[in-house]
This record gives sequence, C-alpha cells and structure tokens, in this order.
Amino acid sequence: MPKQFTDLAVKNAKPKIKKYMIATGSGLNLLVMPDGAKYWRFRYYYGGKAKMISVGRPYPETTFKAAAAETARFKALVNSGTDPADERTSRRIAQREHVSNTFGEAAEAWYIYRCKAWAPRTAEQFREYLDKDLLPKLKSRPLNSISPQELGVLVAGIEERGAYDVAKKVRQWLKTIYAYARAKGWTTNDPAADLGAIAAKGPAARNYPHIEKEELPVFLAQLDRTSSAIAVKGCLMLAIWLGHRPGVTRTLKWSELDLDAGVWEIAKGRVLMKRGYRATTPLPVQAVSMLRELREVTGSFQHVFIGRNDPGKPLSDGAVNGLIKRMGYRGKQCAHGFRHVLSTCMNELGYEEDWIERQLSHGDPDAIRGTYNKATYLDQRRIMLQEWADMVDLMRKGQTWSRAAALVNSDNSPLKDNQNVVGFRRTNTR
Repeated sequence: MPKQFTDLAVKNAKPKIKKYMIATGSGLNLLVMPDGAKYWRFRYYYGGKAKMISVGRPYPETTFKAAAAETARFKALVNSGTDPADERTSRRIAQREHVSNTFGEAAEAWYIYRCKAWAPRTAEQFREYLDKDLLPKLKSRPLNSISPQELGVLVAGIEERGAYDVAKKVRQWLKTIYAYARAKGWTTNDPAADLGAIAAKGPAARNYPHIEKEELPVFLAQLDRTSSAIAVKGCLMLAIWLGHRPGVTRTLKWSELDLDAGVWEIAKGRVLMKRGYRATTPLPVQAVSMLRELREVTGSFQHVFIGRNDPGKPLSDGAVNGLIKRMGYRGKQCAHGFRHVLSTCMNELGYEEDWIERQLSHGDPDAIRGTYNKATYLDQRRIMLQEWADMVDLMRKGQTWSRAAALVNSDNSPLKDNQNVVGFRRTNTR
C-alpha cells in the first residue's frame, strides 16, 4: 500500500468529467464520481472470477484507515474460502430478521394460534389486554432488544393503577408469548422469566358484597316495593332463584329455554360462561311463571332480558346493579353476590355439596367424576331449587329466614303444592 496515500490524498482527489478509480493497494480502490462523491471499492477474485464490493459508507463517513481495516477483513474471508458478498448478504438477512421479529408480530401470531382453542370471552379478554397494556409500548420493539427491566417497568405501571389481577395475567402472557417466539426460532431472549420475583402484592381478595341470609326478607320486601322495568326485576329474581353468574343471566336467550320441561340449557362455549362450561339448570315453577309472563313482552326478541335502549341487545351490565343501588343496597349487595347468598343458604340447609357446586357451575361437567353417573344432579337440583324458591316466596310474605326454612322442610308445608307462589307481574311496573 503506497505510503503516500492518506486521508489527505482522498480529500484532495478532484472530480473529473467521468468517474474514475484510484488504487490504494491491497485491492482497495477509491471511486471518484463527477459530482465529487467518493466511494470505497474492494476488488478481489473468488472462484476464478473477478468481483468487486463496496466498503463501508462513502468518504468522509468511512475514512481511509477504516476502509483499509475492512478490506483486510474481506481479504481474510476470501483466504478462508468465503465470498465477502455472501457474508454481507447473510449479515443483512440476520439484521433484517432481528429488526422484523418484533414483539407485536410475535404476539399477534401467538394470539391467532391460541385463540382457536379459547372460549370467546377468553379471546376477547386477551385481545383487550394486548391492545391496552402490551402493544402500545412493545409493538415495534425487537424481541431480542426487550430487557427484563423494560417488562418490569411495564408491569409495575399496571400494578400502580391497582390492577393487580391484570398485572398477573400480563406476566403470564408475556411468558407464553416469549416461549412461543423461542419455539419458532424468532428469538433466544427470555426477559419475562423472572417477572414473578418483583410482583407487587395486591390487597387481600374481597368477596362480592352480599347481605346475610337473615337480611333476605327485608331485601325482598324492598325489591317488591321498588319500581323497575319487568325485564330488570325479572333478571334480578332469576339471579336470586338460580345463582348463575350475572353476565350469563342477563344474556339469557329464549332459544336456551324449554319452559314446558322447566329447563335452561347452556351450550358448551357459551359467551360469558366462565371457561365455556356447559350447564343444564332446572327451573322452579316461580321462574317458569315469571318467564312465561315476560315472553308476552320480550318473546319476539332474541334475548329474554332486553336492553332498555336497544331491544336487539341484552340487558346492560349495570341495569340490575343499578336497581339494587336504588333499593338502598349500594356497597352491601350486588348481582354477583347472590351466588354467595345461595351457596351459604344451600349449605346451611344441608343440601349435598356436589349439588350446590354443580348449580354454581364450579368445575367442568365433562371432566368431573360424575359424567357417567348423572353427576349433573338434575333431579336433585330441581328439588333443591324448588324448595329454595318456595323459601324466597315465604320471605317475600314476611317470614323470617329460620321460619321459612322450617316451613319448607316440614311435611305439612303450605307450599308443597306450589299453589301459594307470590305474584310477579303485580310487583313490577313497566
């Protein structure tokens, strides 16, 4: 390499009418363009053919010294049997994959893959967390560039707003997204592995607010006195009689009911049914009577309990809780709390635990031991729920909890023939 060739020589190289090259030695050349731009080029032989490749960025971004160093690396590749052009192509592909393998792409691919096996509500819930908590900050970030500290800050932000359950789910999903990406060969990074070690402890879990069983007579009397749309009050009564989750109750469809048989069939995978369990619920005569009356009002629509502003949609989530608040039970009782009330009452009355758990849809009936021995306990639950509805009627008439329980359990109960059912429509206003 000529000793006299320096950065100063590169700087002093003048443009001509046509482009030209200056050989600097060792295969490195300076290409000078008519507009004065100056590029580095390396000439070499590979496989018996003369080839040329660019070296670095144009001068002065790449100095003569830097271009010479890169040329030496290229010559070493040629001597080892590697074409520098092939090596560059491989590096560019790897770099492009590094940049293109983003968290957003991995999360979307994982979501599409997994949601096929999820219940609709689960898929909807993950989509919500993905769009709200993960993608806004991580969507364009390369998988290999995300650090444990970055994810720790993200999850801590969710905890700071008091959403500890959401933070827990986000930690779980971050782990599974990265596990999926590693299995696909998109990354070897695992920044979510230790997030549990810095998880903040949330407040102790609280049950949904609910009244004690002794308070039921007063609550039911207040319910009868409170004006409300027949669909809203009917939905609340069905929650009291059956103990289903509020979302499932308010989205009840006429197609799910067989009033002649006194049965409500919930199909597997039903929207808002936790984990998509199927369920068969026997209906007490009080519920059948109420539903027959309500069918005269909403029977032409898909849902039993229709929305106030749009009868094509089910009752809103806040409608029943709004009624409870108007009754004066804000913070004392909610729609979901009647599951606690029913469970407490049924257990204290001595009904079999398996019957109660099945009624509350705890556990998958397709997986429990009783799949082959009628463990849906339909007949037993029909008796249990009928006696419970009879007790509710007695308490609506002013009987105490203990007196109602004694009457229903008595062989001489005036309700055994179900002739004294408390009227429904007369206690409601449109």
